[in-house]
Amino acid sequence: MTASFFKHFKKALTVLLTLVLFSGFVMGTNVYSQSPGERLKQLNEEINEYTREIDKLRSQANTLSNQIAQYDAQIRLAGLRIAEIEELVKILGNRISLLEMSLNSLTDAFSVRAQKTYKMSRLGEPLTMIISAKDISEAVSSFHYLKRIQEADRSLLLRLEEAQVNYIKEKTEKEDLQDQLEKQRRSLDNQKTAKANLLEITKNDETRYQSLLAGARAELEAIQAIIAGKGEETEVGEIREGQRIASVIVGRSACSTGTHLHFEIVKGGAHINPAGYLTHKEVIWDNAPDGPFSFNGSWQWPLNDPVRITQGYGMTYYASNLRYYGGSPHTGIDMVSTDLTVKSVKPGTLYLGSIPCGGGILRYVRVKQPEGYDTYYLHENNRKKQEK
Repeated sequence: MTASFFKHFKKALTVLLTLVLFSGFVMGTNVYSQSPGERLKQLNEEINEYTREIDKLRSQANTLSNQIAQYDAQIRLAGLRIAEIEELVKILGNRISLLEMSLNSLTDAFSVRAQKTYKMSRLGEPLTMIISAKDISEAVSSFHYLKRIQEADRSLLLRLEEAQVNYIKEKTEKEDLQDQLEKQRRSLDNQKTAKANLLEITKNDETRYQSLLAGARAELEAIQAIIAGKGEETEVGEIREGQRIASVIVGRSACSTGTHLHFEIVKGGAHINPAGYLTHKEVIWDNAPDGPFSFNGSWQWPLNDPVRITQGYGMTYYASNLRYYGGSPHTGIDMVSTDLTVKSVKPGTLYLGSIPCGGGILRYVRVKQPEGYDTYYLHENNRKKQEK
């Protein structure tokens, strides 16, 4: 073997040995320094501590101070997860650098060996070996030496392939961690924004917070009663798709803290996510934790652009974090626009309705569609007669 080969191969082995030692160092098995492993262990313990704290707070009474404490714990938890991922990214970056060095050294070593083996194999043809050898013993020795060299080359090639596989794997893991890091940073921003929004809405006042909770639960009970047929409704007649059927009430109203349309789709008594029915469009999201999610249906929207979503469907920020609905999901989509005109998303039969809610009267309209769907539009100045 040539000196050049030994030089490259020794370098590759040195790098691989360093990588093995570094792996033990990361896992906390190196006796000289355990800082990366200890740091990860410490972060993991703190993450578990704050996760338990959040679970404990969620099991307690739903008060404003409890909710603020949850936000503080969630903000701290998101920060710890970011630190953990950043530590893993740094460790992987070092491992990838070592693998890259090892891969380059193994490639250089294999290149040198491939050239040498090719020359020897040309001279190592059986007839050439016999002719060029001093005797049969030398020819046999040369033949076996060539075989050992070829086996060493195959072993080197396997190491090279393994290094390539590991390099690609760890590069992919690092990319995945970078994606997770961005998600955690968005989560941290969302938690900070949500806490600020809560303090803005409640003015840091417990009485106001409890009033908001009571109003939200009253709205949920009213919606359930409307779907059960307990609202007072008057049939107006047939309406077209896109026809004006009402206008959004400005400001606070019964079971509503401010200007917005609550839009619901119901079939067979079951709530359906409107996102699967409304046509695709770009909207503005008030609460980042609720979205964005896509709209992929064919129905028209009940409001004209620009549409701003103030609460999504299902276990939304208000439903899951603030427990506005006593643990139940939000059954529709809340939205608002600068244009307060409300339009029917599909043709059908229009009904004007009302029901007691939170000490007032919640007004709504319902459109009964031929396909078996009922669409509900709440918190509206419903019209006295059908518009032609």
